[in-house]
Amino acid sequence: MNSSAAPVTALPPLTVDVAIIGGGPGLMAAQVLCDAGVAAHVFDAMPSVGRKFLLAGKGGLNLTHSEGADTFAGRYGARRSAIESLLAGLDATGLRAWAESLGVETFVGSSGRVFPVDMKAAPLLRAWLHRLRHPAEGHGVQFHMRHRWTGWTDAAAGEATSALVFETPSGSRLVHARAVVLALGGGSWARLGSNGAWVPLLVAKGVAVAPLLPANCGFDVQGGWTSFFSDKFAGQPFKSVAISVSHANGVAFQRKGEFVATATGVEGSLIYAASALLRDEILRTGSATIHLDLLPDMSAEKVLAEVRHPRGTRSLSSHLKSRLHLEGIKAAMLYERLGKEAVNDPVQLAAAIKALPINLQAARPIDEAISTAGGVLFEVLTPQLMLEQLPGVFCAGEMLDWEAPTGGYLLQACFASGKAAGQGVVDYLRSA
Repeated sequence: MNSSAAPVTALPPLTVDVAIIGGGPGLMAAQVLCDAGVAAHVFDAMPSVGRKFLLAGKGGLNLTHSEGADTFAGRYGARRSAIESLLAGLDATGLRAWAESLGVETFVGSSGRVFPVDMKAAPLLRAWLHRLRHPAEGHGVQFHMRHRWTGWTDAAAGEATSALVFETPSGSRLVHARAVVLALGGGSWARLGSNGAWVPLLVAKGVAVAPLLPANCGFDVQGGWTSFFSDKFAGQPFKSVAISVSHANGVAFQRKGEFVATATGVEGSLIYAASALLRDEILRTGSATIHLDLLPDMSAEKVLAEVRHPRGTRSLSSHLKSRLHLEGIKAAMLYERLGKEAVNDPVQLAAAIKALPINLQAARPIDEAISTAGGVLFEVLTPQLMLEQLPGVFCAGEMLDWEAPTGGYLLQACFASGKAAGQGVVDYLRSA
């Protein structure tokens, strides 16, 4: 809102030291402020905070990763330098220590990922909120739920700065703050509060924002699956397979793992790991191709030999099952993507088993993605994440322009950016 006339309000205005908008990474900013003795108010559009955090822990809360710092920082791709500076303030070791200070012990899984011992997000969130509300010293954080931020008013006569505007079930509310932390998330999972509605509000203020794009997402296959394949195999996993993605200058991605067939395409951990490459290739050229290795532990020569082995009166399906243990969704994929002539040609069939091309035409909608790319450019932020265009306004979390694979990297960077923004506010207020 950027109207010269103040909105009609049904709630009394508030004047606060710090307004934190968003109860995800904003909670880490609130923790820093609380520890520094600065009164903080958290505003969130939802009835309770940390909803996406709880969702992230639904299958086991992957807090961070135990790999070395250099490899860890490399997971952030083009934004490595910017995120690395944030990790200097809160790295994986620091995040584990923070969790344990809340009474939540962590462990390193077989894949190197770090989890709470009970694998749950709710106990950690409850302990954290209790600490924020009831610190050992100083002011507790005050929470204002069902407050949806809609922008700023223009400064009224006699006022030095504009006010934040919130919509609540009881009407509009104006909030004056000496400093603001925006931690509104990206554009995925709108039902949990991250809907990207903040983008036009910041753009209207002259802030440079890269378009929000789906990250860690599924894709639709070109031309779709046949109804037979979709009806019978949607939701089933491809296990112990590998995919590769190539560019003109060579193989850009190659990894073993698993993924899932959907009604329209593919999704799952192996696809998510390559999603940035695939998404960007689709944006550049209109399509992207993955090559699927159905038997990554068997050489191409061995596969060809087994396919060529005489099968007598057995059907091709029985032959593939007997000689190569190819059945179910793996065998069905061969019939799905190869014509009758290729399926019955041993050389073409063996080649397809080791490198079956699957053309992808579009990423799934952003609201289905695990996370998003794009957001506020680091180039318009100070090292402490304050907007140069808007002094006193800081940004944190997924609304910044970065992306990372799953594996603990998303939460780690969100927490680290929240801490940096919180410390930035402390320093800003002290220098004011």
